[in-house]
Formats: sequence, C-alpha cells, structure tokens
Amino acid sequence: MALLVAYDGTDFHGFAESKGVATVMGTMRATLQQILQVELELTAAGRTDAGVHGWGQVVTGRFPAHADLERLRTSVNRMCAPAIAIRSAEWADDDFDARFSATSRAYRYDVWNHPQPNPLAARTSWHVPYDVDLDAMNQGAAHLLGQHDFASFCRRPKVAEGSPEKSLVRIMQRAAWHRVTPPGDAAVAAPGDPTHAVSMPDAMLRFEIAASSFCHQMVRSIVGTLVEVGRGRRSPDSIVDTLVAQDRSTAGPVAPPTGLVLWDVSYAGPRWDA
Repeated sequence: MALLVAYDGTDFHGFAESKGVATVMGTMRATLQQILQVELELTAAGRTDAGVHGWGQVVTGRFPAHADLERLRTSVNRMCAPAIAIRSAEWADDDFDARFSATSRAYRYDVWNHPQPNPLAARTSWHVPYDVDLDAMNQGAAHLLGQHDFASFCRRPKVAEGSPEKSLVRIMQRAAWHRVTPPGDAAVAAPGDPTHAVSMPDAMLRFEIAASSFCHQMVRSIVGTLVEVGRGRRSPDSIVDTLVAQDRSTAGPVAPPTGLVLWDVSYAGPRWDA
C-alpha cells in the first residue's frame, strides 16, 4: 500500500521513528496498527528533521488484503488530527518502495521577509527582518542547477571505520525564489477604523527546489547561504566557489527547520543512479 501523507512537524522530533520521543512515523504506525490490529513495517520517501513539515511525503508497507482504504484513511485522520493527515491511500505493486523507487524529490521553503514577525506564519516560515535582493538570490541559485558534489551544503553522513565515504553528488533540477502573492481575502479592518481595510503585507518569499535526492540539511544550508546573498553578505557568483570547495565551512548558516516542507516525491522515469 502507498500512503500520501501531510504533517505539521512542529511538535515532533522528526519524521523517522526514534525511541522515547514522538515522531510522525511512530505516531502514524501506532495508529495504523491500532486500527488494523497487525504489526506493520513502513518505509518513507524521506526522513525530515524535527520541525520540518510534509505535504507530499510517501509511505509504503504491506497491509492486510482486507483493509478498507477509505475507512483507514478516515480513521487515521480523525485520530491524528490536526498534525497528521493521510491525503490518499491506494494499493501498490509489491516491488514499489517509497524510498528506493523515487526518482526525485521537491521541497519548498518559506521566508517571512518583513520587519515585524507574523504569528500566523511562525510555525511554517523563517522570519528574516532584513531587506533581501530576490534577483541576486535567484542568480546565486542558478549556479546550483545540474550535477554537482554538494558536500559544502551537506552534513556528512557517518560511515563505519574503513568504509568509503558516501557520495554527495546530486542532480539539481530546480532552484528558484519567488514572492508569494497574499490571498485576495486577506484584508482586515484596521484597529480603530473598521472602514479602512489593511491587507496582509506582500512579504512571503518562497524557495522551490527539486533534485534527484538530497543529503542531510542540504536544503536548509542552501537557503541560509542564499539569504546571505540576498543580504549582500556574499555575491551570487560565490556559490560557484562554495560548490568547488566541498567544505561545509564555506557555506552560510543552516536555516531553521520551520520554513521547510517536503512538497512532492516523483516516481516518473529512471533513477539517476540506476
């Protein structure tokens, strides 16, 4: 079975199960087992960190043939609301695996770029109160496209002594910033003057990024670095030097997890490393 899952990661210690703490996968598996009365082994397309959210996370596992998919989805959504929701559930081929069948993943990162914080967006965005140059950030992001070793933007995975280091080469398919237009019904009455409407500031910036796969903290490191470009602390062309260096210390700070969402997982076409 394949489940399409959305979640607010704010109050979880990441997606993957971890003993003694609440995680998205742990909560969902316990709920599914309670409903189905069977032990389940589940696989996810991606392991998001604590505080990171998901809209298009995919989870697979072997479920009883008699399972009623609609009842299962409805029950989980009722029991896990509002933090976790199964958007869809469908039967899948036995050889389909949420992680190893994936050919690309896409993330979004939202930045609230305004002098004042926005309590309504605090759980799902990074508040950056300084002016940033969106064009410069996009110029820098363009250097990331194509196949590169992203070691400068990744937290190196631990490997057993004597084992070779894992490759951090990835193919970047999309990396671009744009300003999010507020919804048309965002106007509210100004305090003391109910006849004067005040619209939500046009202050949300969104970074959309897609690649063959991502290494640990890669998206957040890229976001933190590009925000420094936007603030004029480094040039757009410095991204080339950062890639070539293959040294984490040459990149900018890691952006907080709050603004990051695993948006979509694709299974179209062959894996790039097949």
